[in-house]
Amino acid sequence: MYWIALCDDEEAELDKVEGLLVEYERKKANQKYRIDRFKSAEALLAAIGESQEKPDILLLDIFMSGQTGLKAAEELRRRGVKSPFVFMTTSSEYALEAYEVDALQYIVKPVEKEKFFHAMDIAFQSLQKMREDFMIVRVAGGSRQINPNSIVYCETQKNYQVLHLKNGDLKVRMTGGELYGILEKFPQFCRCGSSFILNLQHIVAVDGEEISMDNGSRIYMPRNRAAEFRKIYFSYYFETE
Repeated sequence: MYWIALCDDEEAELDKVEGLLVEYERKKANQKYRIDRFKSAEALLAAIGESQEKPDILLLDIFMSGQTGLKAAEELRRRGVKSPFVFMTTSSEYALEAYEVDALQYIVKPVEKEKFFHAMDIAFQSLQKMREDFMIVRVAGGSRQINPNSIVYCETQKNYQVLHLKNGDLKVRMTGGELYGILEKFPQFCRCGSSFILNLQHIVAVDGEEISMDNGSRIYMPRNRAAEFRKIYFSYYFETE
């Protein structure tokens, strides 16, 4: 289930675009989503700020009373929201500013069905590509999208997995096998014993049974796995050079 946030200060525009989304959903049987409507950029920012879950696609009017859609998009990008933006506006004069916040599409009102459906096709294609490049894990209160390259290593702690990230730690409730099932499609990850999954890109030294990570952590691998791990590590290192 996708989450689409629709923001416009005109009730009639909200009704029109929501109607187009419902019609688009009927054509795409595999793309189910919920739609949340916001009548101001401030309301949108407040709702997203209170939730760990972020909208998958945002449809924003540019000209609104109070904060503009562009300013809201800039703030969301600062917060790390990478979701596709589609802007809808009565004028094309802000197209350049829209693309400066990596807007995916820019639709001039009145919104035409054909152009809107084309924009949604592109948005979902972008979202699918993003999901292939990122991983999504469930956390308390929702889900979180993570760039795998930001993971230094993962560690099993009882019923949880601790993801040691470049900018802090994240604890998720799952087994090591479940987590590795998500990470194994990314070639930089390797299991080290039963307790650790390492990102080979963050290793700075392998000395006997000791592995030094670039965040200062030291991990000790089981003696009977050391030779196998070194073989995997050096094979990855030379193949990716």
